[in-house]
Amino acid sequence: MQRTPSPAKIDHAASILRAGGIVAFPTETVYGLGANALDGVAVARIYAVKGRPATSPLIVHVASVAMAKSLVASWPEIAECLAGKFWPGPLTLVLPKRHAIPDIVTAGLGTVGLRMPAHPVALALIRAASVPLAAPSANRFTELSPTTARHVRQSLGGDVDLILDAGPSEVGIESTVVSLVGSRPVLLRPGGISRKELESVIGPLSPAKDLEEGPHPSPGMHARHYSPRTSLLLVSDGELPDEGHGIYLRRTNPARVRDDLRSKSDSAAFGITIIQMPTEPAKYAARLYEQLHLADDAQVDWIAVDLPPMTGEWEAIHDRLRRAAGKSG
Repeated sequence: MQRTPSPAKIDHAASILRAGGIVAFPTETVYGLGANALDGVAVARIYAVKGRPATSPLIVHVASVAMAKSLVASWPEIAECLAGKFWPGPLTLVLPKRHAIPDIVTAGLGTVGLRMPAHPVALALIRAASVPLAAPSANRFTELSPTTARHVRQSLGGDVDLILDAGPSEVGIESTVVSLVGSRPVLLRPGGISRKELESVIGPLSPAKDLEEGPHPSPGMHARHYSPRTSLLLVSDGELPDEGHGIYLRRTNPARVRDDLRSKSDSAAFGITIIQMPTEPAKYAARLYEQLHLADDAQVDWIAVDLPPMTGEWEAIHDRLRRAAGKSG
């Protein structure tokens, strides 16, 4: 049964935010670490707690389209179209910002990423606080994103003023980020809304440009990100390491598995634990970070993950796995 914080606890969290504090809260994607997006000092604490570089901007979470419009210098028809179709939901829109948004939120850029989360607790918190919330994932920078309150406590400990626990996140990976500041929309980060879904509404998306020195146009664009502490290997056809103890996240029954495992029913006897992952992209995404957290906690020598198919519906999963293994690009 899904846990829901009481209205009194949400009001308490809102008072912390209005006073300049930071609160971890659930969204449908992952747990966020929130501060008043209009308070530069509070936002600076997010960067300090996460160890996040100043070149990585934060997404601002809103509770209504009206709140979003109050934060941007322009709201084009394409933004209205996308928000109408996908908000609330795992889609972030990058638009020119108003001066009310401190530069620290946007890494000094003139744009801001906005999202309306599809989670009743997140929306209730923003409404109770009466301010937009700048909120990256509630974990140390480059580490695995949290999909439960337990993950937040493990990563950030007592550095957060309050954690609102509403059970596991349903989507399980971060939002899709689309920039609307140029002549054509640009997909900056694949995520919970697929490229196909977006293009069915607004037409072809341009690819993101290669990063240069300086601020990133979106979070989640570092070469290494979403990473477990344990070495993560991306494998095909069950080609696992010959040495050490490991955990193998298997999506399908591979054509080839190490000979000693193929003929044995108890793979654990050989120091390998096999975890069967879903074959559907949405269900896979919902379980991915949780399984990586559990694998990390097991203190094994390596984690091996089957590479999913190279098809559009797996684009966001490929992005997360490549960055988790430090192989982006």
